[in-house]
Amino acid sequence: MRISEQHPADSPDTLRRLRRAGLIFFTGGDQERITDFLQETEFLSVLRERYQQEATFIIAGTSAGAAVMPEYMVVQGYGWRALRKGGTQTSAGLGLVAELLIDQHFVERGRFGRLAHALLTHPTCLGVGLAEETGVIIRGGRYAEVFGDGVVTVIDGHDLQGSNLSRARRGEPVSGQNFRVHLLVAGQQLDMASRTVVAGKA
Repeated sequence: MRISEQHPADSPDTLRRLRRAGLIFFTGGDQERITDFLQETEFLSVLRERYQQEATFIIAGTSAGAAVMPEYMVVQGYGWRALRKGGTQTSAGLGLVAELLIDQHFVERGRFGRLAHALLTHPTCLGVGLAEETGVIIRGGRYAEVFGDGVVTVIDGHDLQGSNLSRARRGEPVSGQNFRVHLLVAGQQLDMASRTVVAGKA
C-alpha cells in the first residue's frame, strides 16, 4: 500500500485493501515517518480493531517496522550518549501492544544502553531487543516466541529502583537498579503478562 505525503492512509482504496488483507507487513526505514503518516487516522483505528478482534489477522514488521508496533518506540540514542539524560528519546508508537518497547539491530549496534534508558522513562514496559535475523511472534497479545539465528534480549524494569532520571540534569549520566535481563533464543517463549520464560530449549 502506497502511503506517503501524496498518498494519505485514509484514501478509499487503501482502506479497502486494509479491510480485505489477511496480513499487513511494515518494512524498515524511519519509524517516525510511519507513525507520522498513520497517527490519528481511520487506517490505524481499523488496524487496531482487526488486530484486537480477529485471531487470524497478522501484523508483521522488520527493523523500523517492528519498532513501531508497541505503545512506545525508541527514536534516538547512540553509543555512550544514550546513557546521558536527553541522549535517548521515545515517542508514541502504533499502540498495538501495550507496555512494550521493541528495539532493532540490538546486538549489532550496541543498543542495550538506549533501551535501558528508555525503560527508565517507561518503567512499566518490557524492553525487547531484536538481533538481526531474529524476531518474536506475539500471540494473543501475551506470549512472545523467539525465532531466527540470533538472540533476543529482554529487559524488565518492573522492579526498577533508584532511578535518578527525574533529578539528573540534561547531559548527566542516568542510573537505575534491579533491571532483570533475559537472553532468549529460537523456540523459547516469554509470557509478557507474568514476565517469565515459560517454554523453550534448555
